Amino acid sequence: MDKPGIVITGVSGRMGRMLVETVLESDRARLVGAIEREGHPWVSRDLGEAMGAAPLGIAVTDDAVAAIARAQAVIDFTAPAATVAFAELAAQARAVHVIGTTGLSADDLKRIAAAARHAPIIRAGNMSLGVNLLVGLTRKVAAALGGDWDIEIVEAHHRMKVDAPSGTALMLGEAAAEGRGRALDELRAPAREGMTGARVPGSIGFAAIRGGDVVGEHDVIFATAGERVVLRHLATDRAIFARGALCAALWGQDKGPGEYDMADVLGL
Repeated sequence: MDKPGIVITGVSGRMGRMLVETVLESDRARLVGAIEREGHPWVSRDLGEAMGAAPLGIAVTDDAVAAIARAQAVIDFTAPAATVAFAELAAQARAVHVIGTTGLSADDLKRIAAAARHAPIIRAGNMSLGVNLLVGLTRKVAAALGGDWDIEIVEAHHRMKVDAPSGTALMLGEAAAEGRGRALDELRAPAREGMTGARVPGSIGFAAIRGGDVVGEHDVIFATAGERVVLRHLATDRAIFARGALCAALWGQDKGPGEYDMADVLGL
């Protein structure tokens, strides 16, 4: 069986470059396309040379239609509007679409769900094995401890991250709410500033830290009178997300249309 051809979107970004390197190092996939936005200085340049390395024979393109048409999978860590457009193109090509983009709105998710009726879409706020284990643990601990424990999710990322809370933090919040048999919207505490008053018992709060080059840190704190339980995941290398995304793209090759997540990929 031929190795599946992978297209990477947003190749000039930190995550895009990491994804390119990960696919090139893999013996299970081929890099067949590199997409950047219209007007980007990398467009029409050889991808390898644009990255400051040897030529790869792959030109960076802003023609997403043509690039995705020859791919078996698209790996996409870009921005919500771009991701929705890529989802529709991947669906037309019947290509697996792996989405690591965060900050998606309810309308974005509806459009992605519509695209998933035609091709597999694997979407996760975090692609790492450790984080997805943390999600499962959070769900179990929330169920075991009961509703009188307050839950606080504290996340830290680099100064360039534009959305908060992180997609991973929201995954953890949703898992905690599911553990209590509720929806996150029912339990989520509003952002705190000024005179907020006492906390609603059993609510789920979020705190976001931005600074330096932090790859990603997430703590789930369960607190009640006299004790706390803290679950933690620290990411020190962005490559864990790229490896997880490639794993998802390969896993999706024999799957039917539908929406999947990393728990499906990892069999958790």
